[in-house]
Amino acid sequence: MGEIIEMEKIMGKLNRELLVEDMSVSGLVNDAVRKGEGKLTEHGALLIHTGKYTGRSPKDRYIVRDEVTRDTVAFGKTNLPMSEETYLSIKAKVLDYVRDREMYLIRAKAGAAKKSSMTINVLCEDAVQALFSKQIFIRDDKREGYDAEFTVIAVPGLKCDAKKDGIHSEACIVISFKDRLVLISGTRYSGEIKKSVFSVMNYLLPEKGILPMHCSANTDEKGNTALFFGLSGTGKTTLSADPNRILIGDDEHGWSDDEVFNIEGGCYAKTINLDREKEKEIYEAIRFGSVLENVVVDKDGVPDYTDKSLTENTRCTYPLDFIPNASSTGEGAIPKTIIFLTADAFGVIPPVSRLSKEAAMYHFMSGYTSKLAGTERGIVTPEIAFSALFGEPFMPRRIEEYAELLGKKIEALDTDVYLINTGWTGGVYGVGKRMSLRYTRKMVDAALNGSLRQAKFVRDRIFNIDIPDHVDDVPSEILFPESQWADKAEYRKTAEALAERFRQNFERFPEASESIRKAGPTAFVRLLQEA
Repeated sequence: MGEIIEMEKIMGKLNRELLVEDMSVSGLVNDAVRKGEGKLTEHGALLIHTGKYTGRSPKDRYIVRDEVTRDTVAFGKTNLPMSEETYLSIKAKVLDYVRDREMYLIRAKAGAAKKSSMTINVLCEDAVQALFSKQIFIRDDKREGYDAEFTVIAVPGLKCDAKKDGIHSEACIVISFKDRLVLISGTRYSGEIKKSVFSVMNYLLPEKGILPMHCSANTDEKGNTALFFGLSGTGKTTLSADPNRILIGDDEHGWSDDEVFNIEGGCYAKTINLDREKEKEIYEAIRFGSVLENVVVDKDGVPDYTDKSLTENTRCTYPLDFIPNASSTGEGAIPKTIIFLTADAFGVIPPVSRLSKEAAMYHFMSGYTSKLAGTERGIVTPEIAFSALFGEPFMPRRIEEYAELLGKKIEALDTDVYLINTGWTGGVYGVGKRMSLRYTRKMVDAALNGSLRQAKFVRDRIFNIDIPDHVDDVPSEILFPESQWADKAEYRKTAEALAERFRQNFERFPEASESIRKAGPTAFVRLLQEA
């Protein structure tokens, strides 16, 4: 995808006799167990505990501000800037730390499409993080030499000094697009490796007219591809792992002019409350070669997926081919259907609704959901959140750039877009109940097979979206949130309060067109106009 940066300066800092290159899965598992990094569960998965960091640490993630990024990265609360001086100091510490230390090198790629892939080298201090990298990225172990388009160095044993280093804490995740280097120190949470590479691709792909997406993707034998957008915990992995469809990928994709392709080669599924009957594909993928994070097991190594004593953000990593119906290429046709997933803690968003192109852009830029407990440090109960593009922390460029790309593709391809609420119904969190997964699957099926196109739609006057009056095998009253609330006045008050939150959030996009603004929740816009 770009200029190849030679690894010799980095490799020259290593003791080559201690460098373990592209070790097999079984070898990495053995090393991890031997070093006390993890232990095997009943079915052979490698169980690890990541310690203090059981989720991403957004306040510790930086992008170096330099001549490459100064005018192209949207620096702010989600893309924290780091000075070149600070970066160079931390880089020197990392390279000094790895000088005489056993390190694992994994040669991999990001991007299944050949013309859009990026070669990466991942250097890991821990065998378990090397195993994670081998299973989550696309393998490239036949590549010779040490050159790569991007390099990741993960050293959880190196703790930073926040005061001396001028950063937030002992952990540090920093991306240098100039050096094409990612440094991760002080945290054993493997998701930082995955999301750093995703962030890199999200910066580079738009330069080629490719829309990078935080979404799952699947297709059928006729090439009818579907995309599932949503933050962690909204159901992307669960709903896309359909035994009747071919899984392209569960989390990160690119959408070019002629295809959708997986950025990764594996899956990173949440396992809290994992149910063998409801999520059979994920459950059976947890075996030798997979990595379980922060799951509690008994003395016989039997996992208890309901135990959240360590974190609610329990995870499992496994290669895509552990899913029986996974695509062998990681590629699919351009999408026929797009589904935005939200877990609404207010219980007022309809379980399924249709979006116009402008409404799709509005909700894409809004990215409303509720942050679920454990996904990030400090989140204990669900909190209302607006994360643009359903993955704003990983999108370095201006939000408008990505939304404009989406709008152009929807218009050119006449793609159907639906908003599906996998959150609460009948009341707010703590009063109402979580939407039935069985009914959600029926709504998704109706969107994918085209039957929703035949439904009659009713406009929700508060949220300005169209609700179908019928979905096969779903009770009609469930489709209309107000009908599920005992107190109708309280429903309207709650719904209007959320509509106002949408309006307030969208003020951050002053350059958005009037047509996009009008496609969002209208309750308070209408009241202001009438006044």
